[in-house]
Amino acid sequence: MELALVTGASRGIGREIALALAAAGHTVIAVSRTPTALSENIVNICGDVSDIEFVNSLQQQVSADHGNVQILVNAAGIFGPIGSIKDADPKLWVETMMIDALAPYFTSRAFLPAMLDAKWGRIINVSSAAALHTPGKFNSAYATAKVALNQFTRHLAAEISGSGVTANVIHPGDVRSDMWADISAKADALGEAGAEYKSWVDWVEKTGGDDPKKAGQLILKLVSAESAGVNGRFCWIDNPLQEPIPSWDDPTDERPWI
Repeated sequence: MELALVTGASRGIGREIALALAAAGHTVIAVSRTPTALSENIVNICGDVSDIEFVNSLQQQVSADHGNVQILVNAAGIFGPIGSIKDADPKLWVETMMIDALAPYFTSRAFLPAMLDAKWGRIINVSSAAALHTPGKFNSAYATAKVALNQFTRHLAAEISGSGVTANVIHPGDVRSDMWADISAKADALGEAGAEYKSWVDWVEKTGGDDPKKAGQLILKLVSAESAGVNGRFCWIDNPLQEPIPSWDDPTDERPWI
C-alpha cells in the first residue's frame, strides 16, 4: 500500500476520501486548516495549503517522518463569494483562487519529484461540474478557479505522460455538505437574485444529494491498477444525480505551426 496525502481532510469530501484510502490500507496524511481526528491510522497535520511556505515545509516534514507521498488528493476548497464581479470583495475572490487553484499547484510541485523518481504516483484534484456549465451570474470566483484547476491538471498530465505518474480531476457529485450549506446561506442573503442557486440547494436537499462516499470510491478506482492509463481526464462518480457533462476532447495537435 502507498502513502497518501489528502488536503481539506477535516470535513466533507476530503474527509470521506481520507477515510476511504485508510480503510483500503493506505497510510494517510490528512491536512487541513483546522485540527481534526479521523482515525488512529490517519496522521493529521494542521496548515494552510494556499501558503507555499507551509507546503514546502509540509513536504520536508512528511518526507522525513513518513517517506515519499505516492498519492496526492487535493480536496481543499471553498465556494467563495456569490456576487457580481464589480461588487464582490476582491480579497475573497483571490482567496478562492488561492485555495481552489493555486494550492493544488503548490502541492503538486512539492510532491511530484519523488513520484517521478519512483516512476509511480497519482495526483487527483477535486474539481466541479461548475467548471463545465455555461457561465452565469454571480459565480465567477469558484467557476474560474475550477476551470483553472482543470487546465492546470491537463498541462501537468501532458508533462508527466508515460512516466508512471498520472494527474486527473474529479467531480465528486452534488453533495449536501458544508459547502452546500454555505451556498444556501449566501443564496438566501441575495434574495430574488439568488433564485438560481436556491433552486440547486433545494434540489440537493430534496434528493438527499450524492453520497459523499462515492468520491472515495472513485479515488480508490483511480489509484488502482485498472486506471493506470487514465491521465488528464475529468472523472465522474458512479451514477451521479447530475448527468455527466462533456469536458474536453482528446488533443488533435492541429496547430498550424506544427
